[in-house]
Amino acid sequence: MNEVLIVGEDICQQVVGQADAFAAVEAVFAAMHRGEARNFPVVREALGHAEALYGFKSGFDRAGHVLGVKSGGYWPGNIERGLTNHQSTVFLFDPDTGQLSALVGGNYLTAVRTAASSAVSIAYLARKDARVLGMVGAGHQSTFQLRAAAVQRAFEKVVAWNPHPEMLPRLAAVAEELGLEFEAVSPQELGAQADVIITITSAFEPLLQADWIRPGTHLACMGTDTKGKMEVDPALLVRATVFTDEVAQSVTIGEAQHAVAQGLIRADDVTPIGAVINGNHPGRGKDADITLFDGTGVGLQDLAVASVAVKLASQRGLAGRAAL
Repeated sequence: MNEVLIVGEDICQQVVGQADAFAAVEAVFAAMHRGEARNFPVVREALGHAEALYGFKSGFDRAGHVLGVKSGGYWPGNIERGLTNHQSTVFLFDPDTGQLSALVGGNYLTAVRTAASSAVSIAYLARKDARVLGMVGAGHQSTFQLRAAAVQRAFEKVVAWNPHPEMLPRLAAVAEELGLEFEAVSPQELGAQADVIITITSAFEPLLQADWIRPGTHLACMGTDTKGKMEVDPALLVRATVFTDEVAQSVTIGEAQHAVAQGLIRADDVTPIGAVINGNHPGRGKDADITLFDGTGVGLQDLAVASVAVKLASQRGLAGRAAL
């Protein structure tokens, strides 16, 4: 009889913090670049029901001894039901036997691993003297992004814009909690002020134009993970040194898809962030360079943080158990 560990959403929130997620994501990006971990092809489809997108992200991390799949997607009407729009569950398997080993709630972990991904990019690519953080988007994941980013640099101010300005107070409250000045601005003014910009939206058109971005800015574009989505002007990727979690996803479903399709850049112009982490790429060249991280969201990120959740919950006696 096989025993399966169960770690629900509430337990994940109790045991996995920002630092845990950062370390897990940093390690898996490094393993990917070394060839010790790989993502399997993503399945992502429109259901034709409830305007939902549903799919699977899976992979195997030999270095971390983690095998699994995240199943879930995006239901835009969930907010009206009092639920988060992103819904997912992670299934972990024993790499040695293929047996199911754990079921892990994926909603909180998706938010915290996405924030950890942009935080890793800030840690390795943003200017050391960055003081103003720009936030484009004010949905559920935006507060996770803000909290994770604030740890990486000595930010003094947050400037933010959202297509629905009535949602900005949630970011303002977190900024106040973190002791940061907050200002709601236009997208143009955001580009003029920010040293680091995080975009976390579900847009299908450019929200930031290339000529709005100052030299020396680092951007973490975290919302584009499906064909057709777009958050920034494709011409911006020509001006920037472009990094990503996984090149194959970046050029097909990530922010780079449009610049590549238009012939503005090639796949070879996009560098895995793992190369910087492992010391094989210098990252930012000069202070005046624009760097852009295309965070497409790879399955190995989910598996990494889910594995950490299982480990920490088990150590604290918080994991449920079921026999199969």
